[in-house]
Amino acid sequence: MSHDELADKEPSSSEEFQLAPTDSKFRSLSPAPIPIPASPGIRSLVDSVSDETVNVDLMASHQSENGSISTASSTVSLLESEKAAYEFLAQTPVRSTDAHLIEFSEALRTVAKALRQVAEGKAAAQAEAAEWKRKYELETAQKQQSKIRGYSSCISNNLDKLASQLTLETPAPDQLGCCGKHGICAHQVLQDEVPGPIPRSNHKVGGRKAPFKLSWGCNGDKNGQHKHDFVSFEKGDITTAERSNKQILLKWESPPQTVLFITKPNSSSVRVLCAEMVRWLREYKNVNIFVDPRVSKELLTEDSYYNFVQTWDNDDDIKMLHTKVDLIVTLGGDGTVLWAASLFKGPVPPVVAFALGSLGFMTPFPSEHYRELLDNVLNGPFSITLRNRIQCHVIRDAAKDEIVTEEPFLVLNEVTIDRGISSYLTNLEVYCDSSFVTCVQGDGLIISTTSGSTAYSLAAGGSMVHPQVPGILFTPICPHSLSFRPLILPEYVTLRVQVPYNSRGHAWASFDGKDRKQLSPGDALICSISPWPVPTACLVDSTTDFFRSIHEGLHWNLRKSQSFDGPRD
Repeated sequence: MSHDELADKEPSSSEEFQLAPTDSKFRSLSPAPIPIPASPGIRSLVDSVSDETVNVDLMASHQSENGSISTASSTVSLLESEKAAYEFLAQTPVRSTDAHLIEFSEALRTVAKALRQVAEGKAAAQAEAAEWKRKYELETAQKQQSKIRGYSSCISNNLDKLASQLTLETPAPDQLGCCGKHGICAHQVLQDEVPGPIPRSNHKVGGRKAPFKLSWGCNGDKNGQHKHDFVSFEKGDITTAERSNKQILLKWESPPQTVLFITKPNSSSVRVLCAEMVRWLREYKNVNIFVDPRVSKELLTEDSYYNFVQTWDNDDDIKMLHTKVDLIVTLGGDGTVLWAASLFKGPVPPVVAFALGSLGFMTPFPSEHYRELLDNVLNGPFSITLRNRIQCHVIRDAAKDEIVTEEPFLVLNEVTIDRGISSYLTNLEVYCDSSFVTCVQGDGLIISTTSGSTAYSLAAGGSMVHPQVPGILFTPICPHSLSFRPLILPEYVTLRVQVPYNSRGHAWASFDGKDRKQLSPGDALICSISPWPVPTACLVDSTTDFFRSIHEGLHWNLRKSQSFDGPRD
């Protein structure tokens, strides 16, 4: 073989000789495969690093032929390149850790935002509670000031001037018994809400308003023997006076002169009886007759004889009815009594209720014997039941800086707060004398008088209470809680029912079944006992009439008696 042939073959053999160790070197230095995330940038970077390593190796093999670079230096450069590549690959999990830290910081920010919202909500609730407390205290102070002004005005006025203004026949002080030793006098029961001059009316009344006196009889006695002490303190011992058998008696100081008739509409039998009673009272008792405009029209249509009947034309005349009327006669059921009481926003004259309705818890008088019964009432004395009423004020959420209330409502039975047509539960917050009581979640709430204990409250699970028991019934309607039972509260408390701001819907309030009002979130209803009760005449006495009404109206505890034959002790 010539020298030229050896020269041509030497490079190829040399290349084969140098590449073999290089491949074996990469196999000996390469560690086990490392899992690399499927990121396009990292994969391309690894490929480029591998290509550079191979190129460096080829260059080192060629240069080693020329004797410029040694095999040791080539090995060091390869190790540094691979070390740099693996250090870069080792940094890739840091990016994953940074992502977790970012997610954790976002979660912390979310929690902080929620905590801030809770704190803001709590502060807003506290501010709202403080605002309601301020409004309630302001209203209470205004009521107290109004009462003080009224009392001072009454004391400062001359008795003669007061008699001329109220058109009352005022007997001598010893006959009135204003000292309280002989009972309660008419001017104490039928006192005006705001003392002052009374505007003149278009209708003329034949006589002055008849005064009367209330007394307490013991053991059913009507002879005037009674005790007036409620609590006595003697020798360090506190005892209460006997009062369980006392009945309230009404005695006229002068014969009543004016009678108001309130009748049930759309009843021919009631219309005939009303005309008959009006004629009898006019001819035999010579009293003046007041009727509502509907009855006046019916009587005049029937006969022109009834042109002496008086009525009213507007709301101002209705407000002054208590200064003209001595006695109210109702012909109908309990609803007619409720209607008659609603005409009087202040004092109410005595009511004689004839039973011409369905149940008749407040209508003890039978219409068949009206002559004898009315004669007994007009002559007196007779037992009465003082039925308390609840005074309700609606306070809107817009009234933030001052007490802005709508016209108060007076209810004889109950005020009902329900969910109306909404499908959501009623959410109501209840406060008693500014103290939180409970949150009502259910169909609604009934705040009832003791006279209304046999009405809606009884149907909702409330107890039956004697009408002269001083108290307020607190009865939930279908509560979403098995432990939510009805309560009976003392008469002197003030209840506030508020619709919270987070309520899902509105609430609706109705007063004795009418005058329905919507309560939006933030609105409130304040309820307290009114100072003007409804005195209803009793057929026998208050207790006897009450038991008669629940026996005959509700068939209370009516069952067949157990047979006498059978096992015996």
